Amino acid sequence: MDPDDAVKVLEGVAHLVTQLSSDQRSEFIDLLGSMAAEETDPSRREFLEGFPEGFGLVEDDS
Repeated sequence: MDPDDAVKVLEGVAHLVTQLSSDQRSEFIDLLGSMAAEETDPSRREFLEGFPEGFGLVEDDS
């Protein structure tokens, strides 16, 4: 995938997740956790585990 196109897609995803209600956000975070637990590819699992924080779905505790 072209890097510029990839950035556009990620920006679109980031915008969509900011529009989720609190319940939808919680459900999405749970889904990502389930997907990560089932993922056998370490790099994909790492991406799924980091998605909620990376896309602003959870507050950074640090």
